[in-house]
Amino acid sequence: MRIARYRIVAALRDRGQQFRADWVERELPERVDPAKHVGLLATLRLDPADLADVPSP
Repeated sequence: MRIARYRIVAALRDRGQQFRADWVERELPERVDPAKHVGLLATLRLDPADLADVPSP
């Protein structure tokens, strides 16, 4: 499972965390591996299950 970076950025901007969103845009790849970035997602208080791309049928 991968998470699109724009979903993380959007979640942070919705919370008013503009500086964190800007940092994520600069530092993370386009497709984020939640297993590799589990610590960062926890620090940002983001649940990977809420951000995961919906699989196509």
